[in-house]
Amino acid sequence: MKLTKSIVAIAMMATALTAWSQGDIKNTEFNPVTTGVTSLSITPDARGASMGDLGAATEADENSQFWNPSKYAFAYSNAGVSLSYTPWLRKIVNDIYLANLSGYYKLGGGDNHAVSASLRYFSLGEVNTYEGESMLSTINPFEMSVDVGYSRKLSEKYSMGVVLRYIYSDLGYSDMNTGDLSSSASAFSADLSGYYTTFPVIGRNECQWSLGFNLSNIGSKVSYNKGNDPAYLPANLRIGTAFTFPLAEGNNLTLALDANRILVPAKPRLEDYDGDNYEWEQAVEDWKNKSSISGIFDSFKDDFVKRITYSLGAEYSYDEKFFLRGGYYYESKFAGNRQYFGLGAGFKLQVIKIDASYMIATAQNSPLDQTLRFTLSFDMDGIKDLFGRN
Repeated sequence: MKLTKSIVAIAMMATALTAWSQGDIKNTEFNPVTTGVTSLSITPDARGASMGDLGAATEADENSQFWNPSKYAFAYSNAGVSLSYTPWLRKIVNDIYLANLSGYYKLGGGDNHAVSASLRYFSLGEVNTYEGESMLSTINPFEMSVDVGYSRKLSEKYSMGVVLRYIYSDLGYSDMNTGDLSSSASAFSADLSGYYTTFPVIGRNECQWSLGFNLSNIGSKVSYNKGNDPAYLPANLRIGTAFTFPLAEGNNLTLALDANRILVPAKPRLEDYDGDNYEWEQAVEDWKNKSSISGIFDSFKDDFVKRITYSLGAEYSYDEKFFLRGGYYYESKFAGNRQYFGLGAGFKLQVIKIDASYMIATAQNSPLDQTLRFTLSFDMDGIKDLFGRN
């Protein structure tokens, strides 16, 4: 049986984000990390994407569940909900997309803690299965996750948060004629995050300086092909800082920087074993059988600096109603060569906020080029006040 499009789609999930543009790099130097459920690493919201894929220390918003859920404890509104939509890899196919729903609610009257949740759905579109030249069936592979979080202020300037996540990946198919069966896979993971913010006075202006970190997707593996092909989740450490200062009354400028490190060991390559197939096969088997926690520690042995990605971004706001954003994302050519600019804008109309972003890749032939994102957010406090006045 032939799965023409499904093989391409699944391969894109494993490699398109990391290994599309190898250029003139030697095979012995190029070694990107591949994981299962790579859709968990895709930026869901337009604000973070337009600033170069960052958000560890920027001001809290409805999509902080992905970037740093501990920020919710410092959110100004008591509740918020957002819906984001991203057509994915449209330069290659036209029916893959990511949809994300997230929100939070602050508990009690002390403004100290909040609960949050998000639902992520990644569709790989329709996939046709073939036997020779005859089409057998059409399947709709997808990946999804649902999570809940809790964040709390531990002081006037510092908060921490935890998130528990259930992940489901259905890339499988079944063939009743041959007995061939590929079942779906599921996993559990957790996030741990922290956020520090302070308001220094520089000259006569009160500014805001923040630091944040998020250790995400720490959990079990996903086991495809009846458990014969276990894959690591995209465990990740994100650290960031942001600084906001006023340009004039009602005009603010935020500068932010994130450093990101995937915590998954690279798969052994035959080139590293001088062509010794036996030793290489043993190393691959050890890599497959390694626990996810052991894999996190082993990942620090793999070209630590080369595997760090950087995001630098800026956001200009006028009267908290109009926003302009820009940023740049950089990944070493040895680890995947993802390099692109992000641009975007946002408008807030009383209780509704609309954000959009556009990606411009600098790496040649990148499938991420021209990616669009849209986010629609609702301030539940504003809605409550609006109906209260009526």
